[in-house]
Amino acid sequence: MTEHLSDYKNAFRRYIKYGLYLLAISVAGWGFTEYQAVFLGLCLGIAVSLLNVWSMHRKVGRLGQAVVEGRKVKTLGSLTRLMTAGLAVLVAVRYPEMLNLIAVVVGLLMMYFIMLIDFYFASK
Repeated sequence: MTEHLSDYKNAFRRYIKYGLYLLAISVAGWGFTEYQAVFLGLCLGIAVSLLNVWSMHRKVGRLGQAVVEGRKVKTLGSLTRLMTAGLAVLVAVRYPEMLNLIAVVVGLLMMYFIMLIDFYFASK
């Protein structure tokens, strides 16, 4: 069991590392290109996506601990993660001159793309 837990923690660290790399590239794009609204939208989306992945990791850790201790867990926080993504979209809709809505949505999905690509290469 500890082997699987170690694999899970390593995968989480990789996701965060790749997400931070993408965030850094987006910040550089925002600072050095003329597409500031697009890159700022990507920054917002990736930052919220990183926050959601971290939140999910924490909740899954608590779930595992509760299972070991024989306790029940109320929720994994899906509604909270959905609401943070919705808030990011609302901010983009409110400030379209600063944030590109499509870039925010792409940024929100970026961590899921990272997970899929990582899973593909890990299974090979």
